[in-house]
Amino acid sequence: MWGLADEAGSAQTQGMTTEINDEEVIAQVAETLTEKLPGVPRATIDEVVREEFAGFAGRPVRDYLSILTERAARKRLKKLVRTGP
Repeated sequence: MWGLADEAGSAQTQGMTTEINDEEVIAQVAETLTEKLPGVPRATIDEVVREEFAGFAGRPVRDYLSILTERAARKRLKKLVRTGP
């Protein structure tokens, strides 16, 4: 019985850790892009970064989420700057 409780607790803690790490990745990417694209409103950057990050959810690319998200979001944001919303 103790083993099951420990496993459940570990899974729950791991889930929370992953969620926090995801938020940290999103915040870090948004901050980087805010510095690189000062003409783009932060709200737009946040929205695009979250959408791009979500696009990678459930895929076996966890180690590369930050760079993949940044590249995809930067591409979209630069296109927005060139063409307008």
